[in-house]
Amino acid sequence: MSSPTDVEFSKIIRCPVTKSPLKPADPDLIASLNQQILEKKLVNRIGQTIATPLEGGYINESQTLLLPIRGGIVILIEDQAIDLNEAGKEEA
Repeated sequence: MSSPTDVEFSKIIRCPVTKSPLKPADPDLIASLNQQILEKKLVNRIGQTIATPLEGGYINESQTLLLPIRGGIVILIEDQAIDLNEAGKEEA
């Protein structure tokens, strides 16, 4: 359940790439991404392998990008976003 602060935060937070509203990511998505992190298969937008499990995240309106939460803070840096269209794809 979201706190009143979370609801207010969700009303003003925007994706740094698309400028669209962000909403909290589903816990199942976070679990799936964390599994990929454990398998060293998940990278951010600039191709760096993500080594630290996600605490949570916010996704953009088109559900193409996830902005991770680290240390209780949403990381609103374009390079640190996770491209959900690329997440889970096997390397050739």
